[in-house]
Amino acid sequence: MKPDSTRTEELPIYESLIRERGDVVEEARAVAEETQHQMSQALSGVAPAPQETGAS
Repeated sequence: MKPDSTRTEELPIYESLIRERGDVVEEARAVAEETQHQMSQALSGVAPAPQETGAS
């Protein structure tokens, strides 16, 4: 299987969307990994759970 960078080189429409809108898939992956890390710490008692910052 080819690495992700090679796969996107073969997808000009995807590359165009990334340039236009940003790499939403990568951003979502990064947020998911950070959230997983924070929750692992919270569940093990290492760090407090992050506070929700939603507007009221």
